[in-house]
Formats: sequence, C-alpha cells, structure tokens
Amino acid sequence: MFTGIVQGTAEIVAIEKKEQFQTHVVRLDQAWLAGIELGASIAHNGCCLTVTKVDGDLVSFDLMQETLKVTNLGLMQVGDKVNIERAAKFGDEIGGHSMSGHIMCTATVKEVIRTENNCQVWFTMPAAQMKYVFTKGYIGIDGISLTIGDVVDNTFNVNLIPETLARTNLSWREQGDVINIEIDPQTQAVVDTVERVMASKAAS
Repeated sequence: MFTGIVQGTAEIVAIEKKEQFQTHVVRLDQAWLAGIELGASIAHNGCCLTVTKVDGDLVSFDLMQETLKVTNLGLMQVGDKVNIERAAKFGDEIGGHSMSGHIMCTATVKEVIRTENNCQVWFTMPAAQMKYVFTKGYIGIDGISLTIGDVVDNTFNVNLIPETLARTNLSWREQGDVINIEIDPQTQAVVDTVERVMASKAAS
C-alpha cells in the first residue's frame, strides 16, 4: 500500500529492453535505501514495482508487458526522473490517501498555468474513466495524492503547492506529457456499485 506522499524523484540510469519486457535501474537517495531488499515494493510514478537487484545505490526493477502498456514507464528514457515512494508500513502517518500502486490509465497534460505563487495543471483523460473524477475527490497523478479541482467534460485540473512542485516531477511537466492515473479505490467502488444496481433495476 502507498499513501501518495512522494518522497522525491530518482533518475533512471539504465534501461534494458527485451520483447514486451524491460528492466530499468534507478539511483536511489541514501535516505530511501534503509532496509531495502529483494522483493520490496517501490512505486515509480505511482506504479508498484518489485526490487529485483540492489547494487549500492542502484536498484533494478522489471516491467512486464501490462505495465508497459498501461503506464507511462515504457516511455521513460535514461536520464529521466520518476516519482518515488517506498511502501507504507503499519503505524506510518497517512498524509495522502490509500493507494494500491495499480495504474488505471494514463492522461495527457492539456495546459499548465503558472503564476507567481500558484501552479494549476489541466489534464485530458479517457472518457471511460472520467466517471470516477469528481470535484474535491482524490486522484493519484504519477503517484502523487492530489485533490481534484474543476471538472469540465473529459478534463480536470489540480492546484499545486510549492512543496509538491519541489518534491515531484510535476514541476517540469508540460503540455502533451503523459502521466499515470490511479483512481481513488473508494470512489471507484461506489461508482461501480451504483452502476451495477442501476443496471439491475433497468433490466428487471
């Protein structure tokens, strides 16, 4: 489980591509290496990945076909940075919201509006997933727990505080960039349940 409180960004230093499979290696900050071992779960841009090798501060992860298809990790290149969050532990403070690390879809940055003290980012999302997006609801964007601002048709925005910009990759996102989306699981459960009940009533 993750909380959506990104600890920082990590650089991808190597990528080994194979047929519908790849391994990438990131350099982790020393503060994040404590207790790390093979099989540990670490979120990259919100996607839960498993540690397959540890060599000093270089940590390797395997990405399967489904991960490459559904997330933006297959678009990453050496030198790019990803948002990093170690898995939550029992007793940890949950500052964001409960996240599984399972990406539902990707969205595209439509517009970035920067002013002196604020940054607002608009995203375009597939219509099928917009039913889960509500004003003031929670959403995971590249692993960051954020509150949804305005919702218009198949677009929505978020408003970013300086701390989020300083700690995550949203500080350099621009129009056209592809980002990972995780829908709040409670919202998804409620919407899906209501749909099933309504469909059942309509069929009876």
